Amino acid sequence: MLDTPRPARRILLADADAFFVAVARMEDPEGAGRAPLLIVGGAAGSRGVVCSASYETRKFGVRSAMPIARALRLCPDAMCVPVPRGACSRMHRAIRAVLERWAPVVQAASIDEWYLDLAGTERLYEDASLDAIAHRIRDAVRAATTLSVSRGGGTSKLVAKLAGERAKPKTGATGVFVVQPGAELDFMRQLALADIPGIGPKTTARLAERGLRQVEEVLALDADALTRLVGDRDARWLAERVRGRDDGAVEERDGAKSISRDETFDADIHDDLLLEGELTELVGRAAAELRSDGLTTRTITVRIRDNDFTTRQASRTVDDALTSDRALFSIARALLYKLRKARRMPARLLGVSLSTFTASGPRQLALFDVSTPPLETRKDVAVSRAMDAVRARFGRDAIAPGRKH
Repeated sequence: MLDTPRPARRILLADADAFFVAVARMEDPEGAGRAPLLIVGGAAGSRGVVCSASYETRKFGVRSAMPIARALRLCPDAMCVPVPRGACSRMHRAIRAVLERWAPVVQAASIDEWYLDLAGTERLYEDASLDAIAHRIRDAVRAATTLSVSRGGGTSKLVAKLAGERAKPKTGATGVFVVQPGAELDFMRQLALADIPGIGPKTTARLAERGLRQVEEVLALDADALTRLVGDRDARWLAERVRGRDDGAVEERDGAKSISRDETFDADIHDDLLLEGELTELVGRAAAELRSDGLTTRTITVRIRDNDFTTRQASRTVDDALTSDRALFSIARALLYKLRKARRMPARLLGVSLSTFTASGPRQLALFDVSTPPLETRKDVAVSRAMDAVRARFGRDAIAPGRKH
């Protein structure tokens, strides 16, 4: 009995257009919303690099990963702002919530990209084309978030990703580009090898040395000729990619399993008070990210690496979800002392991680101290949020918690 051919897969890539720029403008419409914009990653001021650039600045040749100093020479009127991390995390979740209403499986590829597998939805959408569904989802995301999200579609994640590049406003497209089943090879023939994910600059240069720059040039070679040029393993991989073949599944994944911060010291630390000071900073950074993502945590882990490279850790999981610096630090400090008591060696590295997350929301917190003090009070949460607000405006070093010794 002959096998029944499998129906072509229906995969979409949703890619938020200039995501960091769009979110920054939503956060500050009077400032960032009125100027050519550079989102700065890394160091502040002119020492950083461009994380994202508005379409206005790209006309001057500004690109992602470009040093800020060079970008400002190309576009002197550009305004530089840091990555709005908390707002980006909230918008990521808002967009995903819309996508999950349209597809049974949604996979986050990054903070601004999601794959959707629409297998089995043909009857649900009355046999509408993938192109038509993509337009409807695009409209739904815009209506819910005001953000523009481009859609690439095809029979594999690879083709959907490449189609997404054709859908973006910078190409003059309408925001949706779908490669129809059977048209994959014709679509791939139009591309350069450097366009294909997984073929980075070094590989591109090596292929160019062998006379291979375009997909069409690889397709013209038979298997033996390609193997002679790049070797057996690379030849098989490349032959599949240039034909748009990719069996990778769209897999729904949970969000981050933990938030971690660690520090490797320039010189080993043996003093407990110095280690406690380092722990204060690590907990504060992790807790700030926790709050910006709208999460609470129940598990705190402290990790220490001694100067003989022995790595040890201790964890505690509590009943009540926590979010404040004070409550998290009190647990982390006890864990650090437990580790130090078990083995006193100079420390080379110290780390803290938060896990067992829940979405934050109204919680019953103690208003006053009682005979058994609560782990976290309303005052703790209020103080932490006030510190977040000060740091967001004046920088991370603008305020720091005190410590009891």
